[in-house]
Amino acid sequence: MSRPITLVLTLLCLALSGLPARAQSAAPGQETPAAPYDADLQRLAEVLGSLQYLRTVCGANEGQKWRSEMQALIDAEAPSGERRRQIVARYNRGYRGFEQTYRTCTPAADLAIRRYLEEGARIAREITARYAN
Repeated sequence: MSRPITLVLTLLCLALSGLPARAQSAAPGQETPAAPYDADLQRLAEVLGSLQYLRTVCGANEGQKWRSEMQALIDAEAPSGERRRQIVARYNRGYRGFEQTYRTCTPAADLAIRRYLEEGARIAREITARYAN
């Protein structure tokens, strides 16, 4: 399963590095304006939260890998303000949703992990293809 994880991380890094710097486009003291890909970023944040919980429950021994990826997303896209709050809320929603459902790794949890890895990679590819410079 490490190849899909590497693919998601690589695509996420490429997506973040190729996107315009959103934090610089707002005037000092003003909210960072919404980006046309905000809905996709929020879904990606939810996927990352889900993966953080599920991979931990299933014994992946990755530590805070997915949380770190989430922090990189926040740092690149929404260092403060409402956009940040919304992205963080979606990460927490993904994490808590599975926290309430799974206490141990099950075949369904493994399936969810595979599907989230695929979805995260797809979102990262689409954002990169559509909005990268």
